[in-house]
Amino acid sequence: MTKLDETLTMLKDLTDARGIPGNEREAREVMEKYITPFADEISYDNLGSLIAKKTGSTEDGPKIMVAGHLDEVGFMVSRIDDKGFLFFQPVGGWWNQVMLAQRVTIVTRKKGDITGVIGSKPPHILSPEARKKPVDIKDMFIDIGASSKEEAMSWGVLPGDMIVPYFEFHVMNNEKLLLAKAWDNRIGCAIAIDVLKGLQDQQHPNTVYGVGTVQEEVGLRGAKTAAMKVQPDIAFAVDVGIAGDTPGVTPKESTSKMGEGPQIVLFDASMVSHKGLRDLVVDTADEAGIPYQFETIAGGGTDAGAIHLTMNGVPAVAIGVATRYIHSHAGILHRDDYENAVKLIVEVIKKLDKDTVETLKFN
Repeated sequence: MTKLDETLTMLKDLTDARGIPGNEREAREVMEKYITPFADEISYDNLGSLIAKKTGSTEDGPKIMVAGHLDEVGFMVSRIDDKGFLFFQPVGGWWNQVMLAQRVTIVTRKKGDITGVIGSKPPHILSPEARKKPVDIKDMFIDIGASSKEEAMSWGVLPGDMIVPYFEFHVMNNEKLLLAKAWDNRIGCAIAIDVLKGLQDQQHPNTVYGVGTVQEEVGLRGAKTAAMKVQPDIAFAVDVGIAGDTPGVTPKESTSKMGEGPQIVLFDASMVSHKGLRDLVVDTADEAGIPYQFETIAGGGTDAGAIHLTMNGVPAVAIGVATRYIHSHAGILHRDDYENAVKLIVEVIKKLDKDTVETLKFN
């Protein structure tokens, strides 16, 4: 097993933490532990988003928000039947084909964790036509080994309990490739932490806010409330993006490849990236020799979609890390892309003084 360095230990702690939308406390506590040494002040919005503030060389410089979301896709117990099987509500987007026979953890309020597996009616008793179709999520259930509703409840299980994929962080044989649940979007939280860390000994003419938002997967909700509290002048949403380097993906669908640099998102369903800020990001990457890729995403969005509409508008860009198999039990990303995303955002922030911010707004 690969020995974990300081960075890998942080990534393991972040991804192993459980936190579906509305239940982000565990992930927030991990992020707070790692970002506090680099922040002047820690605060929260009323939904639970974490806001770490770091003042630069001037007290009244532009406010720069770097936001990754704390929540991961998961499930919630909706009911327990008389035989002790759990029925559930997806929280965030799930594709039914990646769910069956997967191990999950039910996080109870008072009696700890319960292990379960997602099940359905066996194919052996289905008609030939039914076997060809993916099982609907509404027809799935979770088996925790209980024999009755009363037994399940005696173990602490209640409707509303959080259910998360069971998967442990793992460094692959190619040690640059990292396998874990919840890259979407603990990698964004890690980038926000490391941006504040990277600015520790740097001169920058602004105030930077490293933010872990809540409830992104159900409508960019924490981004709205956190941005109202911060009132940023410029914002970066840091998130995962589609990796188009697996079999069957065509260049029309995605050209991004793991290891070829962070993604600069030009367009997604939530936002057209701000041209002035985007141009500054591209120019900075070219000057610093940081690799990057352009990406467009027809469906889906990032926290930037909510932040850029705050108040009277916030110039914003989404920076992505190409990741395989997002919104499933396990994803893979490349460590170099993560580290280059941090470098790129740090270099851009160092340029964001009052004059530059004012000038780029109308580019």
